Amino acid sequence: MASITDVAKHAGVSVTTVSKVINNYTDVSEKTRKKVNESIRLLRYEPNVVARGLVKKRSWTIGILLHNIMTNPFVSEMMSGMQKALASSGYDLLHLSADFNDPDYSVIRHCSSRNVDGMVVFGIGRDNKIPMDLVKAELPTMFVDTDLIGRRAGYITADNRNGILAVMEHLYELGHRKIAFVSGYLGYVAGRTRFEGYQQGLRQFQLPYYSNYVEISNFDSAGGYNAMQNLLKLPDRPTAVVCTSDVMAIGVMNAVADAGLSVPDDISVVGFDNTAFASIVKPGLTTVSQNIFSIGERVIHQLIELVENPDYSPPVLVEPVELIIRQSTSAPR
Repeated sequence: MASITDVAKHAGVSVTTVSKVINNYTDVSEKTRKKVNESIRLLRYEPNVVARGLVKKRSWTIGILLHNIMTNPFVSEMMSGMQKALASSGYDLLHLSADFNDPDYSVIRHCSSRNVDGMVVFGIGRDNKIPMDLVKAELPTMFVDTDLIGRRAGYITADNRNGILAVMEHLYELGHRKIAFVSGYLGYVAGRTRFEGYQQGLRQFQLPYYSNYVEISNFDSAGGYNAMQNLLKLPDRPTAVVCTSDVMAIGVMNAVADAGLSVPDDISVVGFDNTAFASIVKPGLTTVSQNIFSIGERVIHQLIELVENPDYSPPVLVEPVELIIRQSTSAPR
């Protein structure tokens, strides 16, 4: 196996110069950098990651903390985007396991023990102490769907409000006037801003707000199923249901079917995310598409900027959305 000395001899430079190229120092000419990188490629030299960490005081490891199960299609697609961004970055991803109900759990102590350079946090609301602890500690952090910023922390989310507004306009134009809203926890920015979009849509189209048309449950299929069961018990049930995730929408559709009713003939259903499930369920799910893969890529690129550039301003990123119309919505009877 080639050593750094072998690379230096092959490139005709000093070991120090090779080290500077490996660690991305700027005081090396482009010509020399190309020559060293070519020698690294030809000799198949693998830099010592631990040694790089000692030089740069980094572990070259990104931590991720998830409060959602890995089987969630949103999480798996986002992770695919993250992995692509990491592939050429020199960083590895470490999944941190945390007991969110343990009052003695310290995310800062956990990050310190694993020596992570930065954190990605998804599915943890602002009312949990973990996000604020990361902000206060000034560990480079990117939140997904948690709207917190700090000196070393930013976040990314979708254009949730306008996405739901597009849904409301679509349903109104079909002729729906009794529109229900099914969501997970509103403490997440996704749930809260999608609810704001629903309320804004009611006002925009001069539709009344009925509190019993709003069901707050879990961001999963079971949550959607239970919410729809409650809506079906109403004496004046809705003709359309807006869901804040595709998996909730699938639960809603299952509840409608189990009640002997039809989607969309009896009740139109709309989701959010445009995960792979949306196009394969029957009927195809009308949903708001956000580029989940892109969110994963962008969150890693931005986090690495925060890690490597102390003067980089933490970003607030909003991913554009698009309404995808399929067979789960139609005019009410």
